[in-house]
Amino acid sequence: MVHHFFTGTVISSKSLSPSKRDVSDVSEYFEAASVTDISEGTIKKVMVSGHGILLARVKGHYYAVDALCPHLAGDLSEGILRETTLTCPMHNSQFDVRDGHVIRWTDQTGIRLSLASQTHLPRPLKHYPVLVEGEKILIALERF
Repeated sequence: MVHHFFTGTVISSKSLSPSKRDVSDVSEYFEAASVTDISEGTIKKVMVSGHGILLARVKGHYYAVDALCPHLAGDLSEGILRETTLTCPMHNSQFDVRDGHVIRWTDQTGIRLSLASQTHLPRPLKHYPVLVEGEKILIALERF
């Protein structure tokens, strides 16, 4: 089952073979990009169903996370990717693109770090399941 939805092609998780389902039936897979769009060790911002998603390619694996930093909404597409560590250009917050966990919340120290952590509690970067079918990179998003 494939149909068009907003800016991408959506594929219901029910239409995938059982071995390819890695999200619940409340999610749908959207075509986000082609494998040729992302070089090894790089990131690319795409719009999927109205959401800014950042795609990363690391050692032949594709990852998808929110394009905005949960700290102060910095544009992560302007950040730096080293291996699986993504660094925000605003305050150098760092996240692992494999699962979104926080590596470093900010580069501030002392009282500034304490205040920053109290006003903006550390939060992981939202990540999304990814499937590669042929040349297509598909991202699973929850239905709205």
